[in-house]
Amino acid sequence: SLRSGGPGSLVSWESLGHQGRIFVRGGPTVDELGEFNAAPAVEPIRAYAGLHSADGIRATAELAARELERAGGLQRKVIAVATTTGTGWINAAEADSLEYMYNGDTAIVSMQYSFLPSWLSFLVDKENARQAGQALFEAVDARVRAIPEADRPKIVVFGESLGSFGGEAPFLSPNNIIARTNGALFSGPTFNNTMRDYITLNRDPGSPEWLPIFEDGANVRFAARADNLGRPDAPWGEPRIVYLQHASDPIAWWEPNLLFSEPDWLREPRGYDVSADMRWIPVVTFLQVSADMAVAVDVPVGHGHRYVMDAVKVWAAVMQPPGWTPK
Repeated sequence: SLRSGGPGSLVSWESLGHQGRIFVRGGPTVDELGEFNAAPAVEPIRAYAGLHSADGIRATAELAARELERAGGLQRKVIAVATTTGTGWINAAEADSLEYMYNGDTAIVSMQYSFLPSWLSFLVDKENARQAGQALFEAVDARVRAIPEADRPKIVVFGESLGSFGGEAPFLSPNNIIARTNGALFSGPTFNNTMRDYITLNRDPGSPEWLPIFEDGANVRFAARADNLGRPDAPWGEPRIVYLQHASDPIAWWEPNLLFSEPDWLREPRGYDVSADMRWIPVVTFLQVSADMAVAVDVPVGHGHRYVMDAVKVWAAVMQPPGWTPK
């Protein structure tokens, strides 16, 4: 009953879609959580609405929020609003990590907004991702803000790739996401990520495009590996927002300007996993990075567009869960 498509759900199992069903039936069990935390666990809530669960993006977002409320998500310690990729996929490492950290006292809510694969949605369906991210967060946030402030759960946002693009959509600026959330994790951002591009363009002098420092790392930090979160050696306030992006991720660095302009990530000291033999050549580099996009996940973890092992360490840095230690 705490999962969409289950007993009492407002959403039918069939309407969840393939990726929605994978998400809903996935995650750690109560026994696994309890064993890990050496304490009795609760069943995590996973609320989801598929493309055919309602008519239109706003209606689907509202249904997902109602499903979250029905399952008791507003009484959990943490509510995580996840924006999916095109087909409705959610990075399991990012979702599971939160559930382990809070021993199941969490609720994750998400929705599907497209049938297209992520790379195709990235090119032709970005507006749906933007609308879905904004509609879902606003529907959940309205319910959280109706709760007395002292009793409100933490609300965080996360998403990978096109999901990070949609996850940014409700927020016009870094100050806005700092004011309205308790933290965020955006992995594998795209060149269309408005807030990420603003932060990168306005990065502190001397920090590279592939790993920028913004406002001395006051709230927003970038990492290719978890140990990058210590950059800079300055106080890191709360809430905390992290962009997890690899220097070798073509999804992060592909853009039309590559056709005729050399990017900073090749002109400046480059990332640890970008070949020293790579040179910018007009048109050729654009085609090379375009081809790399097709195989961006066919690489070892920690490179390209594969964000798995560092997710838990980044979430721990963002959320600082009670009693959590590095080992």
